Amino acid sequence: MKPVATDVLITDRVESARQSYIHSKPTICTERARIWTASHRQTEGEPIPIRRAKAFKAACEQLPVSIFEGELLVGTPGSYRRTGVLTPEFSWRWVDQEMDHFDKRPQDPYYISQEQREFLRKEVFPYWNEKSLEEVFLKQLPPETSKILVDTGIIDNDSKWRQAVGEVTPDYQDVLFVKGYQCIFKEATEAFEQLEMNSLVNIEKREFYQSVMLAAEGIMTLAERYADEATRMAAALDKTDDEAAIHRREELMEIARVCRKVPAKPPETFREALQFVWFVQLSGILSENPLALNLGRFDQYMAPYYEADLAAGRLTEAQALELVESLWIKLSEWVWTISANTANYFAGYNQFQNLTVGGRKRDGSDATNPLSYLCLKATETVKTHQPGLSVRVHADCPEAFLMAVTRLVATGTGFPAIHNDTAGYQMMLNAGYAAEDARDWSNCGCVVPHFRKTGEWTAAVNVNFGAALEYALNSGRSRLTGEQMGISEQPLERFDNFEAIKSAFFKQLAYLIKHSVIGTVLAQKLHMDLVPRPFLSTCVDGCLQSGKDLSRGGAVYNVGPVLTGIGLGVVANGLMAVKKLVFDEKTATLKNIHEALDADWAGFETLRELALAVPKYGNDQEEVDRLAVEISDFYYRETQRYKDAFGSPFNTAFMGISNYVPTGKIVGALPCGRKAQAPLTEGVSPFVGSDVHSPLSAMRSAAKINHDVHSGGTLLNLRLNQELVNTERGLRNVAAMIRAFFSLGAFHVQFNTVSNEVLRAAQENPEDYRDLLVRVAGYSTQFIHLSPEMQEAIIARNSHMLM
Repeated sequence: MKPVATDVLITDRVESARQSYIHSKPTICTERARIWTASHRQTEGEPIPIRRAKAFKAACEQLPVSIFEGELLVGTPGSYRRTGVLTPEFSWRWVDQEMDHFDKRPQDPYYISQEQREFLRKEVFPYWNEKSLEEVFLKQLPPETSKILVDTGIIDNDSKWRQAVGEVTPDYQDVLFVKGYQCIFKEATEAFEQLEMNSLVNIEKREFYQSVMLAAEGIMTLAERYADEATRMAAALDKTDDEAAIHRREELMEIARVCRKVPAKPPETFREALQFVWFVQLSGILSENPLALNLGRFDQYMAPYYEADLAAGRLTEAQALELVESLWIKLSEWVWTISANTANYFAGYNQFQNLTVGGRKRDGSDATNPLSYLCLKATETVKTHQPGLSVRVHADCPEAFLMAVTRLVATGTGFPAIHNDTAGYQMMLNAGYAAEDARDWSNCGCVVPHFRKTGEWTAAVNVNFGAALEYALNSGRSRLTGEQMGISEQPLERFDNFEAIKSAFFKQLAYLIKHSVIGTVLAQKLHMDLVPRPFLSTCVDGCLQSGKDLSRGGAVYNVGPVLTGIGLGVVANGLMAVKKLVFDEKTATLKNIHEALDADWAGFETLRELALAVPKYGNDQEEVDRLAVEISDFYYRETQRYKDAFGSPFNTAFMGISNYVPTGKIVGALPCGRKAQAPLTEGVSPFVGSDVHSPLSAMRSAAKINHDVHSGGTLLNLRLNQELVNTERGLRNVAAMIRAFFSLGAFHVQFNTVSNEVLRAAQENPEDYRDLLVRVAGYSTQFIHLSPEMQEAIIARNSHMLM
């Protein structure tokens, strides 16, 4: 098995599409909202699953069909190259409130015309008034929960009631590529016809099967319309004898042939399989504008088509690379439209379409194949922010593959996310998967080990650990507003030992967990009632067999929602500072600490220097690292006490998106020396700038966390100086460091290697750095698409000079 040749150049076709992608403004298309609303006006009184499926089918029948110049893979969710769609059935109020200033948002701005705004306010929003998921959720949410959950930064789950869930990995291996949508339609039809309306269960199953039939018809119709458009465009070139036009006509006829075959029928070639995958992604976008519609183990289910085409002479390696690059661009072009609040948590137009390569097969043998290398090469050449490329590394991982991974790291894009295959397997076993299925995991969204036969909310709630610590130290009140937000607690000065302070923190954290669960279970119920998922139910094994929609637990596995902890490192540092300064060394009193935090350290500079000098998590110092372990273990135990709508225990994660920045804004100064409103910490990463020894020390600290129980994933973000990865020796050192880290049981690591000089230059001249990718947290995106605040948070990370 050999890596892809390193001298392969990007083709003019792909480069043209890439330039269009990086220069096009994300633009709102209102067509999906128009069609969805018109369909619902016509289906009043019909069952909700059928209404949603009919709306999806109408969108597939009526949306504009555009094939852009030179494209080999076709399909777009709207009228523009970089289209964002609106889903008023989930939420429309944020659009109404924000769209007059969409283009001026500091994070993820969009372009929308005045004509579109007027149309939405006249024709779309009035229909959905009092009907959207957001409005129903907010009406039913208990006031005590609402106070800390709705747009507060304390606990946040607005991506579950202002947006669709997403978080699905379509099952190409056992369902989609095996059957095709003609077969799925036939199976649903037969199941529907066998049921009589003589019980509630049968009535609901009939509604489900009818919704699947409509969804299958929808995606097949969409493909046929693209076939028709390609045929029309080819016919328009019939009368020219220009060589380029003749070549393009042949390409268009091949596009038409492929679209008439897939996704109706199973694919037989690599190109057919790729177009099938994109039609599924596109249909998912049209059905619900989802976060984290993942491509799963792409190198496993695509490899048979790739290898067969190479062997038959139908395809060369260079042609395959161009096709994969074309898919990468399609995945990056569509825009996930979200509120300003959500954008603060998922910054950078990122759709979190995770694609995983490497690892082991279901029987435990090495799964690396030539397509694994091709995916690494495509990510290097096109420099798109999607897909989110993840690699699985195990003890028997080929050295050539690991070196190819480190070479991609050295390009500075932040790709790939690197995962310990064994730790992922243990996480899956802990979540209840059978051993073979646990070995077959892929990443979902950010860093969540996932399996394609699963229904799960992999990012249900962001939980602010910094807020819990603040409430423990400030009588349950916000230090910035003075408002009572947590449980009432005695004044800090009255605590007489460190264990009591730690216990107070755990009580506040348990309070936040409880209300996270309340908000999640209510959202689960309303998703079942109001926004079932007929199209995505066709993609997940178990739904057709059970006759249940994905939202109602139809998948083979239904795994508990994930609560994401934010601020683990900074809270461990804060507790450590109190312990050392007040109880161990007695260089300060609790009153001193309280006054310093109230003053945001102003006038307490000497005390702050002492706090900053206290050992920090991320430097392999046992006492503070043990605090981080104790906190993370408590979080897991407390969260697992609760069951979701399907009776599954809730799960925990320490994964990072951009959530550590907005959550920091609502937290005052902390005892570790952090000032008010500064970012917290992401995943299991150290607090910015506090990992002062080496990346190995940071890794050893992170590895002490019990990663195997946090089945929602754990994340470590590190920056390396570019000089460390400029030589073959440096790359081998990075590879050895990864293996050593994973041998300690850790799950994940990712690296930024771009220098601060380059990042500052990109701030000064953004037009010259439009394709500069950086690792934000569990994902990479264009640096210039991040808000100034988020850019500064990345620049502030410590860049390690030594291994």
